[in-house]
Amino acid sequence: MADRVFNPIVGRELIGLVSSRRSLLVQVSLACVFMLLAIIRWPSDAMVDVNGGRALEVFRVFGYGLLIALLLFVPAFPAASIVKERNKGTLALLFNSPMSPWSIYFGKFTGVFVYVALLLGLSVPSVTAIYALGGIDLWQHVAMLYVVLLLMLAQYVAVGLWVSSRSGTPDSAMRLSYLAISALAAVTVVPNFLYFGSPGLAAVICEWLRCVSPVSAVMEIMGHGGVGSRGLGQEESVVLRFCGLSLALTIGFAIATILRLNYRIFDRSRSQGIITNELSSGAQIARGVFYLVDPQRRKSGIRWMNPVFIKEFRTRRFGRMHWILRLIAVCAIASIGMTFVAMQQSQVWGAREVGGILVMLQVLLILLLVPSTTAGVIAAERESGGWTLLQMTPTSAVRIVFGKLMAAFVTVGIVLLGTLPGYIALAWVAPEIKSEVPGVLISLGCTAFFAVALSAFVSSLFTRTAAATATAYGVLILLFLGTLLVWLGRDAPFGYGTVKSALMINPVAGALSEMQTRGFENYDLVPLNWIISFFLGLFCLVGLGWRVYRINRPS
Repeated sequence: MADRVFNPIVGRELIGLVSSRRSLLVQVSLACVFMLLAIIRWPSDAMVDVNGGRALEVFRVFGYGLLIALLLFVPAFPAASIVKERNKGTLALLFNSPMSPWSIYFGKFTGVFVYVALLLGLSVPSVTAIYALGGIDLWQHVAMLYVVLLLMLAQYVAVGLWVSSRSGTPDSAMRLSYLAISALAAVTVVPNFLYFGSPGLAAVICEWLRCVSPVSAVMEIMGHGGVGSRGLGQEESVVLRFCGLSLALTIGFAIATILRLNYRIFDRSRSQGIITNELSSGAQIARGVFYLVDPQRRKSGIRWMNPVFIKEFRTRRFGRMHWILRLIAVCAIASIGMTFVAMQQSQVWGAREVGGILVMLQVLLILLLVPSTTAGVIAAERESGGWTLLQMTPTSAVRIVFGKLMAAFVTVGIVLLGTLPGYIALAWVAPEIKSEVPGVLISLGCTAFFAVALSAFVSSLFTRTAAATATAYGVLILLFLGTLLVWLGRDAPFGYGTVKSALMINPVAGALSEMQTRGFENYDLVPLNWIISFFLGLFCLVGLGWRVYRINRPS
């Protein structure tokens, strides 16, 4: 009787996730991280803090670290759930079974959600120890934090399953899941910063948009709700708004995925092509601008180019020049627009704060773009068998790797150049920061160099693109954002020297220090930060060369 009630997909999904070695490594890593988060700001003396201020500081570091850790690991689990079934042919067998699309989705959603909820449960011993310090409320702090995180997990599992149902390969599903979740968690907060303190409909929309992000809800729980808010009058908290919006988004993505769970999911429409001469004159002119540089058109000097470099640009969508031109245009318009809107709020935000926002947006762009374009340079070739074909060509392994790295560096570099108009506009309206812009650009260049080198090295360690992409995202997020947790613990328990040492290995902190962003103006990180970032990237490139040498040896 129980077998008829229990959904068999739940057990299969859960057992498949729990029984893998990667799952065990994730569980052990998270348990250690949660323990360290509680220890970071643990009182070092035997004195009891009567007002509970120290306990709240420990809880804040723990809460933010817990949020980052979950954002780091959650997208990796639901992203490949449906697309793997489709590629293996088992999804068609499920459609032929008596199970309805709703039952199939419920089984997959429940299995993945239970597993990620178990990962969240690993933090209970640490939060229990923090609660024993006193000073934090069981409902307003602990319970509300876990309610927000559980709703966030449900929403992002639904997003991952929706992305998986619309992707063609597991690695593309992984990349798109990280992009979608990063947009929901980080990008939705940005417009509210730009319209901080402004009246009107646009400001109200931005307030509601920031409530989509769990970051805003966790900040309110931690007592930082006033940061980036216009003063809502406390009529309706961000936490309540997030809960409602999260439930609505979870249901919406679930319905969209269930509607995809039928035989039409196997149909792939292909473009019939466009006859340019039959288009209108305006369409032909616009198409000529978009395809100003066509990588499919053979040039006379192509014989002198690296063939792998050309291959990467012709086979990747965001490697093709017309797509890069579009990305540059979008980045330029977005940076100038954001600078213009932010300077309109000069009574609230200063030029340095606006510069700090520009830096964080560029870092977010690097985090989203680099792993998705670089983490598969070696792993994708090994997974598809393309590496064996490359070995059969006259091209040496050094030239192969150099071509792939150059394609990644050119793509990231050109896109970052598209954000320069924002700094030019900022330096024009605020001449006092003109001398600081070159240092910021050097820091961002070091950030991009290190991110590409690290992602390429991680790619050489795996034979599966999805695993390489998830690991690259995880390491970069841990390095760029995880070290900022030490910065949050400045003055207590970490001293100035400890915080400076932790920030020294983070190229993002170097850019914020150069911009003299609030909280970073007292840390002199450059040029030592640039040197460390460069040599860390160089070390990753050496490791990449060693791995390629091992892979290229006859088996």
